Amino acid sequence: MSSTPLPGLDDESFAAFLDQLRRYVDERLIPAEGEVLRANRVPQAILDEMRDMGLFGMTTPEEHGGAGFSTSQYIRAMHALSRAAPAYRTMLSINTGMFTTALRRGGTAEQQAHWLARGAGGEIACFGLTEPDSGSDSAALKCRAVRTGDHYVLNGTKRYITNAPFASMGLIMARTSAENLPRNQHVSAFLIDMDTPGVSLGTPDAKMGQAGAQIADVILEDVRVPVANLLGGEEGKGFSAAMQALDSGRLSVGAAGLGLAERALETALRYAHDRKAFGTAIVEFQLIQAMLADSQAEIYAAQCMMLDACRRADTGQRITMEAAAFKMFATEMCGRVVDRVVQIHGGAGYLAEYDAERFFRDARILRIYEGTTQIQQLVIAKAMMREFAERG
Repeated sequence: MSSTPLPGLDDESFAAFLDQLRRYVDERLIPAEGEVLRANRVPQAILDEMRDMGLFGMTTPEEHGGAGFSTSQYIRAMHALSRAAPAYRTMLSINTGMFTTALRRGGTAEQQAHWLARGAGGEIACFGLTEPDSGSDSAALKCRAVRTGDHYVLNGTKRYITNAPFASMGLIMARTSAENLPRNQHVSAFLIDMDTPGVSLGTPDAKMGQAGAQIADVILEDVRVPVANLLGGEEGKGFSAAMQALDSGRLSVGAAGLGLAERALETALRYAHDRKAFGTAIVEFQLIQAMLADSQAEIYAAQCMMLDACRRADTGQRITMEAAAFKMFATEMCGRVVDRVVQIHGGAGYLAEYDAERFFRDARILRIYEGTTQIQQLVIAKAMMREFAERG
């Protein structure tokens, strides 16, 4: 499948969409956060609304029932969503990010026609790469897929799988060769229905933050998957598809960090105006101003990085390094901002009564998933080394 960028909406149509989305976030999603936190899930009514708005199909080509957003349009939409509780973005992000990207770039025409339409229609997807003993280390991947006639039989366990408790379909990485092959060609990708016999889930994991966004183990016991569900129809392409999809995922996570940082800083600014000490609003204290200013400067830098990386993607450039750099900077920045926000709140920032405490916990995972900060450093360095070698 060609990796030609999607054309996207015209500027006027996208501006209207983004305005509607921002109003939906402010008027519907943020007010419903308490319900999300109490139930540890996004309410069904909101999921239905998001489907009706076409949010699950933002990155799906129009011919498969989606909106065909360009990369920059998609990431700007995810950025807007990320002002609200992370669970909202999470419910969409696998569909619109890794699942759709892998299919667009690596799926056969028949696979795209079937699975992309389902995703655009709002069937929730999950993406299974991580295992109990392997994350970024694909050589340690143990989940096996053995061909028997016109099926593959999958056995193994996938860990920390986002949206697994809600998913009806999944893209699962499995080893199709017992040997470790060059360029990770021992790993293939399989499209599966989550109600296939032999597929089961572990108990959803209790987490530090991000209430409403659930993760769980996906357990595969003699799961029979048709050969037609091998992504791209060829063994050994799975890891490549996963890595290509990670560029999109990393942009989305970076945008999530940026949106959360912006929301948190607004909360801190409002609190600093309202809170008085020694008869003066604490926003008048220069050390408070310094924390606010440092946060704003870092947010501005992340905004510029996001727009530049997306612009490059829209023109068909390879953005592995830029996506990693944006993800690394934006999520580390978010961690610093939410820490300052707690500090500005003082003792109140440690109490669950205030949003600052939740923001602090929600932000921590952003520096881990879609590749830890340390993995992003390796990605960036390898890209630099490759570019240096190409220049001679």
